Amino acid sequence: MATNEGFSADERAAMKQRAEELRSMKGVKGAAKKQKEAEACLAAIEALSGADRVIAERFHVVVTEEAPHLEWKTWYGFPSYARDGKVVTFVQPASKFGTRYTSIGFNEDAALDDGPIWATSFAVLEWTDAVEKQLRPLVHKAAGEPDGD
Repeated sequence: MATNEGFSADERAAMKQRAEELRSMKGVKGAAKKQKEAEACLAAIEALSGADRVIAERFHVVVTEEAPHLEWKTWYGFPSYARDGKVVTFVQPASKFGTRYTSIGFNEDAALDDGPIWATSFAVLEWTDAVEKQLRPLVHKAAGEPDGD
């Protein structure tokens, strides 16, 4: 719920969480940073419950299989997956902002361009085979090609 001051309590909490994510990575570099970010992603998934957790766990499997070159991290507390340090896709749990559905989102660095219009977010009420079948090719495309390292 928004207040007259602009941001809702949930939005302010998310911004604080993002600031903490950045502080916790200060001075951490290389493999240690990747490891710490991966642990934070898994911890964010484990902290979820109900449909949020099932969706985040299954999406994690999809990302791991379809785009193993993406790096796991958190972004505003969301389980997220990045290429070259930029978040490509993420799970926004319904519980985060009290919405009726979990969102699977794709940021501008996702390679999803398809003419003059394309979707960047999907509402997910429950994980089904049909949901997975729709998301797998999107994740694969969004991730782009590995850098060849």
